[in-house]
Amino acid sequence: MTEIPEHLLKRAQAARDKAADDAATPAAAAGDSRIPDHLLERSKAARGEGGAVAVAEKASAVVTSVPSAGLPVGAGPGGHTQRLLTVVKSGSIQETKAAPVDKVHTWPHLLAVEFVASLACTAFLLLFSWFVNAPLMHAADFNKTPNPSKAPWYFLGLQELLTMFHPLVAGVTLPGMGLIVLILAPFVDRNASNKPEDRKWMTSMFTLFLMFWAVLVIIGSFFRGPGFNFTFPWRDGIFFEL
Repeated sequence: MTEIPEHLLKRAQAARDKAADDAATPAAAAGDSRIPDHLLERSKAARGEGGAVAVAEKASAVVTSVPSAGLPVGAGPGGHTQRLLTVVKSGSIQETKAAPVDKVHTWPHLLAVEFVASLACTAFLLLFSWFVNAPLMHAADFNKTPNPSKAPWYFLGLQELLTMFHPLVAGVTLPGMGLIVLILAPFVDRNASNKPEDRKWMTSMFTLFLMFWAVLVIIGSFFRGPGFNFTFPWRDGIFFEL
């Protein structure tokens, strides 16, 4: 157990002795009143002679009452020395009028719309697959490769690049550069507006990217014949199957 320092013990003993002396002194002793004389005179003038005596006696009795051991002089009930100044209503410090915002919660606003859209797409695919047969061909035969041998339409742009550049450039360099540009695009254009007229740089970049890839896919689909050679579809036909 930690020992109490000697100077603190002496200070506590002095406080207890002073409290005992104050309690032994009569409350009506002359000069012991803790209320200044000018305040007593002011009370007499305000309330009259009879009321002033009662107020003075009550004040003297309260002030010179015997304090409990270890409590400061003038403490309230339970030894509390704090006092409540005022009570502020909660409504006076809160914003009661909601400010208009241009944002909505993800649930249910966004997710409800996305859920309905997914149901609509599922229903469309179900009906489309019911009435239209899938363009499945015969089993693949490595001894009989179709001519021309074309990749799926979403890879035809890459296959078209392979006919123009080295495989390292067409398959790694150009697609990698495109992906890096798309990754850096949000950091270059920091405009938060949703209006197309305010996003001219981003709209132009996306349009160039989309048109570049669409042109390659169209050439690979309709302008490549046997041997993946360039041909005109209105002269030699279309060598493309969905």
